[in-house]
Amino acid sequence: MNNVNFYQLAAKTIQKQDLSMETFAGKVILIVNTASACGLTPQYAGLESLYQKYKDKGLVILGFPCNQFGNQEPGDESSIANTCLKNYGVSFPMFAKIDVNGAYTHPIFAFLKSKKGGFLGSAIKWNFTKFLINKEGKVVERFSPTTQPEEIEKYLLRIL
Repeated sequence: MNNVNFYQLAAKTIQKQDLSMETFAGKVILIVNTASACGLTPQYAGLESLYQKYKDKGLVILGFPCNQFGNQEPGDESSIANTCLKNYGVSFPMFAKIDVNGAYTHPIFAFLKSKKGGFLGSAIKWNFTKFLINKEGKVVERFSPTTQPEEIEKYLLRIL
């Protein structure tokens, strides 16, 4: 992953369409592994609030559902999309369910973890781990699952 550029990566949207990360070149990107049945799921509301506040200034939030922690994202993409929209009004891009750890780690999360390790190594510890990427595609911050979206705003203001 050392010689990989973030914009060379791609993922399937929640509608199962391939999407290159190059689509987001020049934007500040906040990537989050999400779950619909987690104690932290209400963070969707804070993430949506940040997105609405700063999307016109160049922020995009990318949500990646994951079922690797406590079976907290057991549904298919359709049920995930319905939960996000109905319960939290999520309008930022959501992607198909992925793995963030283990043998089937999605390449985007392999890249993110290689650039910013966590407190106890690079593995993702729980849902709602967040990575902040600057306009040049460089991973500049990693936030724990318990970091509230509102706490990230000060970091956004520095790089937007």
